[in-house]
Amino acid sequence: MIRFKNITRGLLVVASTLMLFSACNKDPEDLGSPLPPSPTGSSLSELIQQNPDDSLYYRLIVHAGMSNLFTGTNGSSYTMFIPGNAAMKAFITAASGGAVPAGAPDAVFSGFITTQIPVANAAAIVSYNTIPQGVTTSGFGNTFPNYMYPTLLNPAPSISPFLRLTTFLSTRNGNWVSNIPLVGVNEVGKNGVIHHSAALSVPPQRYLWDRINTDPNLTYFKAAIIRGDSATRIGGAPGQLQSGLMNIGANLTIFAPTDDVFRATLTAAITQVLINMGIPAGAAAAQAATWAATPDVFDVPELRPVLTAQTVQGLLTYHILGKRVFTNNFPTTATNFPTLLNGVLTTHPGLTLQVTMGAPFATAATVKGLENATAANITINASPLLPDPVGTSDQNYLNGVIHKINQVLMPLPLIP
Repeated sequence: MIRFKNITRGLLVVASTLMLFSACNKDPEDLGSPLPPSPTGSSLSELIQQNPDDSLYYRLIVHAGMSNLFTGTNGSSYTMFIPGNAAMKAFITAASGGAVPAGAPDAVFSGFITTQIPVANAAAIVSYNTIPQGVTTSGFGNTFPNYMYPTLLNPAPSISPFLRLTTFLSTRNGNWVSNIPLVGVNEVGKNGVIHHSAALSVPPQRYLWDRINTDPNLTYFKAAIIRGDSATRIGGAPGQLQSGLMNIGANLTIFAPTDDVFRATLTAAITQVLINMGIPAGAAAAQAATWAATPDVFDVPELRPVLTAQTVQGLLTYHILGKRVFTNNFPTTATNFPTLLNGVLTTHPGLTLQVTMGAPFATAATVKGLENATAANITINASPLLPDPVGTSDQNYLNGVIHKINQVLMPLPLIP
């Protein structure tokens, strides 16, 4: 049984930990050795035009006004992640809301690109799928987490002309760009390299907070953030946790317990607190169930002494890694990794992650808190690449990734 007294005593989150949210905390790019330029051979543009299966992506490049960028005449090298025509058709069918069916002629798909996708959107997609240096898979790395590379896409030039969205490369459990498998790699041209992806990698447009704030199954998690921020909120401004989740500079992985999980955990914990106060078990359970029935539980005056802002902050930071990690990059054997809570509890072992890989996506992935009896399961997407708001794992945002889980993760031992 969870004892909030113990959590309150141990999970004191100081300002130094919360600074991890508000600072621009993107890691330095883990750049591998760039591909040496070669004066001979075909340019990337020529390679794309020579491959019939790249025709729809090339149409997107032309529509974006970027065809001259890859001709090899500007002295720069690039890495391009290019989906084949089948993957482009799947993207267009989804983007059209089914108006362009899967079996439509190629000319219909090509026409959709040139007439229905705004030029700025096309340029953003191509830019997000392009790294401004040549990188073969030897520069991907197979470490945890995925290597992070800047793309050509600046999502917020008004904030900084130097800001770039990053993409995440890995050879752990296969060859990957973020959570998308690569089906062909290392096609080298005189001005870079092409890797073919199983799906189009679409640039994220929302922040972590946007998903949490609008997801009907994360209302307790949202309320916990607001409660945890209550000590740092000034006037109506967001507190430090929420600000970090809205910060373009953050780079986080969130393991988010769903509403039913939070409700059950809080009900059990509050019941025990009331029993310890001398209330009969039946009455304690009934009162706890009433209080925990809605996310307003974090605002119940009688519970504020145990659901303190520091307690809730600490519990939440145990659910957050300071790295962006997709399930395909988890280890296949149980391995511990630090969380943001380790900024305070420096010797804490953190969370234990493990994945079971299929062909090629994860079929199961778990995360275990130190004091959880069993590992929490990540709810794997029904379809591996489901985007938000329906996806449940590997949901990629401007400043991190979300995985939904079926337990609240506990960092500290319980008082008998």
